[in-house]
Amino acid sequence: MATINLGNIKFNWQGAYAGGTSYNIDDVVSYNGSSYICKLASTGNLPTNNTYWDQMSSAGTNGTNGTDLTTTLTTQGDLVYRDGSGLQRLGAGTAGQVLQTGGAGANPSWSTLSSDYVKLAEVNATGTASSIDFTDVFTSDYHGYQLLGKDIYMNTGQQVINCRFSTSGGTVVTTNYTFYHAKTYNDFGSSNNIGSAGNSLTNVHDRIFLDGIMGTDSTNTSSLELIIQPSIVSGKNSFINAEAFTVLTTGANPYRHFIKAYGHPQDTSAMTGITLQGSAGNNINGNFILYGMKS
Repeated sequence: MATINLGNIKFNWQGAYAGGTSYNIDDVVSYNGSSYICKLASTGNLPTNNTYWDQMSSAGTNGTNGTDLTTTLTTQGDLVYRDGSGLQRLGAGTAGQVLQTGGAGANPSWSTLSSDYVKLAEVNATGTASSIDFTDVFTSDYHGYQLLGKDIYMNTGQQVINCRFSTSGGTVVTTNYTFYHAKTYNDFGSSNNIGSAGNSLTNVHDRIFLDGIMGTDSTNTSSLELIIQPSIVSGKNSFINAEAFTVLTTGANPYRHFIKAYGHPQDTSAMTGITLQGSAGNNINGNFILYGMKS
């Protein structure tokens, strides 16, 4: 009986193309990520030669259709996004930045998070600080500043806290402040009487002071708030609006004590910082945080 050659009745996978191999019709090879089927037997003809081969499948283009991102994402922290034509690389932003969308039809980008109220500095004083210094922190980026203090007390006695500006490099201005000072207290001992209230206008002094309000241990503490409007250029006035409150629960005369003061230095130098100092050489305990407020 005669033998009839029907050829291959299915594809013959031959693996990666090799130039020295003889290929027959319906042999299938891979080449540069694509696959090809032999349509005319030969040896040494590349699969891209369409006289001998037909392409069965095509490799994706690296970095544009998702099959291979290794040529697009090159550095730790890279992100991939699609622009109007294909996949693109967005390199890592700087520390603290956030990813921001431009909306439909725009590309994403890294952006610095903007805030109108920014924490600038913090000091935790633990009894060895003769002053609380925020040096060279005032800049044109902010319209004003808020300084908050809590859990404040002095090492010895109920003392004064002095509020003073400082110039570039931390030089403290210690002369010629004009300020208005008001105070009141409530005696919550056995009589629970309203205590004395007083106020004064001091034309020339070496600081703006908050007097007699600080407790002497961690159970008798004060809070403090300063609103500061410094002039960072010379020739203009700088201002402080200060409030402090103490609850003294122990001792012979427990009381609540409230102090408010407004003032400014007569010195119109450029003011770049603020300092708080305890009177009579007392060290200050407490937590102090300075915030900047943008206009």
